[in-house]
Amino acid sequence: MYRPRAFAVDDVSVLHEVMRRRSFATIAAFIDGDIRFAYAPVLIDANPQPLGAARFHLARNNPLAEMRGLAVRLSFLGADAYVSPDWYETKGSVPTWNYIAVEAGGRAELHDDVALRRLLADLSAVHEERLRPKPPWTLDKISDERLNALLNGIRGFAVTFESLEGKFKLSQDKSPANIAGVMAGLESRGDAASLAVARAMRERWPNAAGSSKSSS
Repeated sequence: MYRPRAFAVDDVSVLHEVMRRRSFATIAAFIDGDIRFAYAPVLIDANPQPLGAARFHLARNNPLAEMRGLAVRLSFLGADAYVSPDWYETKGSVPTWNYIAVEAGGRAELHDDVALRRLLADLSAVHEERLRPKPPWTLDKISDERLNALLNGIRGFAVTFESLEGKFKLSQDKSPANIAGVMAGLESRGDAASLAVARAMRERWPNAAGSSKSSS
């Protein structure tokens, strides 16, 4: 990942939070002379230290399901939004894009049947919890025959992170007045993506709130 110093984030807990919140990753590995991509929901584990690990599953027929022992990279794209130069106090600027991205790398380890079943249970539990007060769906709500058929059609993997890096491009290279203008502009759009970027910016510059309100 290209990371100018102003945008680099290396706090493991912060990066894990981004990955857990996004949870759907682009997965890449070099197989049969080509870079292959897959897309899957991912569980992030804090251990092993210091960088943590990811667990996920792929369809058995997916070419990436043959990546046991291979180097693999995972990419998580968080909030992103277009930034208009009209929002800057400084004139003569050009359009840009603000975004949050996290990349992790390691080697793929193939799950055995027990670990794969645990992965499916853990993955559904995390996302069912977000649907409360609906009673959670659990694996015991399907028959053993159906579950075994599903397990035979997928492969589970764990990737212990050997690298982990984040890029939070949130106007850090701009003046306070321009930052305030961007936050106000994003909030005026009102769509979910723009509001998410504005919220991430406000977490970094809480004192800019007054500036943006006074300029709106």
